[in-house]
Amino acid sequence: MSMRAVLLALSAVAVLAFGGPARAQERGPEVCDAGEAEWAGPTMANAVSFYSLEWTPFGAAEWGWEIYLPLIQREIGTNCAPNSPRFAQALAGFQAANALPATGWFDTETFLVFKGLWQGRRPFIMARVREEPCPAPPPLYQLGYLVESEEHADRLTRLLRRDVLDAYRQMVAAARAEVPEVAANPELLQIFSAFRDPEADAARCAAQGNCDGLRRAVCSPHRTGTAVDLYVGQGYGMGVDNTSPESRRQMTRGATYRWLVANAGRFGFVPYVYEPWHWEWVSPTGGYAGP
Repeated sequence: MSMRAVLLALSAVAVLAFGGPARAQERGPEVCDAGEAEWAGPTMANAVSFYSLEWTPFGAAEWGWEIYLPLIQREIGTNCAPNSPRFAQALAGFQAANALPATGWFDTETFLVFKGLWQGRRPFIMARVREEPCPAPPPLYQLGYLVESEEHADRLTRLLRRDVLDAYRQMVAAARAEVPEVAANPELLQIFSAFRDPEADAARCAAQGNCDGLRRAVCSPHRTGTAVDLYVGQGYGMGVDNTSPESRRQMTRGATYRWLVANAGRFGFVPYVYEPWHWEWVSPTGGYAGP
């Protein structure tokens, strides 16, 4: 089956609001070491592959799957570590629910299902999978300017759709109230890319070769005014959108990213798994267009 067909099938069961399963703390304290004997095999296998799995989840070689752990934990409904029996048990439950062998072992086949679900919650991407035309940018009257405290790198030219900007501001206020790391560092959750005019992207691509492949110039989700790139920290000497495995690993270890994984859905935002900084707003009607 092609990846396009897989994404279309999985999108039918995706939770558009990025709700996912209930968080573990909502069900009471977890006992992460219960079932040690029963789950000893997958527990050991996951402990090893967590750091040593050699694979290509997005085309380039990676080692281990730590980058994706917060999203996986959210999806399977556990906060237990990947080397725990409870994690293996929860993973086996996910596998069984998705017609996979319920081994409790993390493997590439299981990740493909995770990836399909996560991508299926991004209406813009699913429209591309269905080969729908690239949407026109929103009219100017629907866009609002960010204020200085929301801008990363002192650029006061960024725009977002007004409803998305309202949701973003509510989310940031909640994060600053709930996460000491975010409260202490005003740079965290600032926006370094928001609405991008397609004509300007095409001109930048032609003049500077800054094309992000061809995706930026041809059909980027940023053209909708509903996508944001958020500052979630960065590795030493690395850019805010550095896609190397080490850079993304540093970002996903942080409290800011982990809070987003657990809470961004409350405000309508869903993640792009490959880029920890990239989040897309989903309207109450289930798409990227306004209600």
